[in-house]
Amino acid sequence: MTQSTVQRTAGTLAGERNLVERAKSGDQSAFRAIMEQNNRRLYRVARAVMKDDTEAEDVVQETYLRAFFNLSKFRGESSLTTWLTRIALNEALGRKRKQRAMVTLETVETAQETSAQIIKFPAMTTETDPERSAAQHEIRKLLERAMDALPEPFRVVFVMRDVEEISIEEAATHLGIRPETVKTRLYRARRLLRQSLGGQLASTLKDTFPFAGARCARITEAVLSRLRKDSGL
Repeated sequence: MTQSTVQRTAGTLAGERNLVERAKSGDQSAFRAIMEQNNRRLYRVARAVMKDDTEAEDVVQETYLRAFFNLSKFRGESSLTTWLTRIALNEALGRKRKQRAMVTLETVETAQETSAQIIKFPAMTTETDPERSAAQHEIRKLLERAMDALPEPFRVVFVMRDVEEISIEEAATHLGIRPETVKTRLYRARRLLRQSLGGQLASTLKDTFPFAGARCARITEAVLSRLRKDSGL
């Protein structure tokens, strides 16, 4: 690790500690800053598990509420983002387990019938060429559908590594598996995507499952509203 990298890391941790201390004192601007910095990652990780926009948003909101009401338990042994990601992943996996326990044969058949539906996501491109913009939008939809079709263990690892660029070691820690297993699942996820897409779509990954604009603002305001209601901030 270079000296500049160490300095950047130290600066990030110092900034996080400052935000946490301000949040502990009820500073709403600190809550907002924490959410704006982590919304996209938490949403992408949650959605990788839930495969549903609304459910993923609910997971993100619950993650922040749990975290903010338990800030005293954050010891700074990992980064704040790592801590929040772990909470979001546990929340999403817990919800998924409950859903599976309630699944009946009828709901399985219904899910199979509708699994091919393309999920629509808001476009985030800044491209001004209408034809190119439309093409990019269609490519993103195709990629998102292919990612949704991956088995959950592969999909979660793929989003963590190739979309959010979480390290192999951190992904392994979050998922409670060995780093070698992360590598194996990532390899299989990429192979399945190549088979499904058969093309050159890697450059579109950064635009998938966008979390900004209205969606980001909605989550942030909803959490702040709950905090005001539940804690009288």
